[in-house]
Amino acid sequence: MKQLKVGQKASRKKTVTQQDVKTFAQLSGDYNPLHFDEDFASKTRFGKLVVQGGLTTGLLHALVAMDMPGPGTVFLSHDWKFTAPVFLDDTIIAEARVLSLHESKPVTQLAMEVRRGDGTVFLQGEAWCYTFTPELT
Repeated sequence: MKQLKVGQKASRKKTVTQQDVKTFAQLSGDYNPLHFDEDFASKTRFGKLVVQGGLTTGLLHALVAMDMPGPGTVFLSHDWKFTAPVFLDDTIIAEARVLSLHESKPVTQLAMEVRRGDGTVFLQGEAWCYTFTPELT
């Protein structure tokens, strides 16, 4: 595990496209009309198509597994709250900040936030992660 410090931050950015929504639906089976039926979505409080929550949280998975804490890391638990929608072609920015480090295990507590490019926060919460390292034989 990389040498982490409390307060350390990492971020990752992605623009979410219609193709991303289609691909995620093919993988997950999530064909909710909020994501695909413009007429349906236009009659909701969102007013237009929204991106699947699982697609947006996928950016957090990539951030944790690839950036911080880094390769070999998985979520042990998370507590996230969605506070706003993400729309097609929005650029989203995921950020993690180290809240605590376990003294004797490769366990990290992170504050998590994801916002749209316009600054609107649409996901907030915390997560606990574990970083696996290959065992030498």
